[in-house]
Amino acid sequence: MFVRALDQTQQLVNTTGPDDLDLPTPCDEYDVRTLLGHLLTVTARIDLALNGGDPLTIPVVTTGVDDVPAAWKERRVALDNTLADDSVLGRICTLPWGTLPGAAAIAAYTGELATHSWDLAKATGRLSQLDDALAAQVLPMVRQYVPAEQRGGHVPFGPVVPVPDDASPYDQLAAWQGRQP
Repeated sequence: MFVRALDQTQQLVNTTGPDDLDLPTPCDEYDVRTLLGHLLTVTARIDLALNGGDPLTIPVVTTGVDDVPAAWKERRVALDNTLADDSVLGRICTLPWGTLPGAAAIAAYTGELATHSWDLAKATGRLSQLDDALAAQVLPMVRQYVPAEQRGGHVPFGPVVPVPDDASPYDQLAAWQGRQP
């Protein structure tokens, strides 16, 4: 699932054009440019955490990057090299929200990547490019580990947005994360 989330995000990053950069996103404080900078940070934070580093040493948003797809590719290559080591799954990682084994850290970041892929696709009018099966697999995990109550502060999500039971998996995921599908 993690590789599918990375691939989906990479496809969206690679096909986001310069005319999209100032568009608003479902993340109130981010336009597309800022979201792309955050996605660059996310890939770097994952790699750093899986290698025993402190992801909080990297800013929340990477700025000053002229070629985001090239920077993403560079960070993805480094992350893929890290993931090639099977011992990473059991390695204890420090994340912004706690200390977890590598496998759990990867699962958590799968949810973040899937959610931010939806943010980017929504902002740029490309929801049809999303992998609904990925969202369907990630949704139960996100519901389990991101509490519905006590949002805000260290849980950086708005209140759960009600959606119909038959809403698409991505609409359900976005709503659970406090976004308006």
